[in-house]
Amino acid sequence: MAPASYEFYRRASVGGALADALDGLIVDQQIPPQLALRVLAHFDRLVSDHLRLDTRAKLSFKGHLHTYRFCDDVWTFLIKDLSVKLDHGESLEVDKCKIVACNSKRAGE
Repeated sequence: MAPASYEFYRRASVGGALADALDGLIVDQQIPPQLALRVLAHFDRLVSDHLRLDTRAKLSFKGHLHTYRFCDDVWTFLIKDLSVKLDHGESLEVDKCKIVACNSKRAGE
């Protein structure tokens, strides 16, 4: 069974900024730690829902698959010498890339 929401986006800059702000509020005793956990869980759900429902950008990529694994309904791919083409024509070259893919639907959907 998949978790209610994945915590991947907490490592993004906006997720890190939110976590830092919540930590500051906890240290200053303005909110209890349980409220901070609820806010982070809400953030995880909203980001996941937004990406699943509202994102329309497309890209294509080509590279050398170095490693792949599947664990707990999550695919992880490590790709070397990656060439990425964005939908508006821009191309990017990347030495190494890690792609983590999971089911966008929550359990029971």
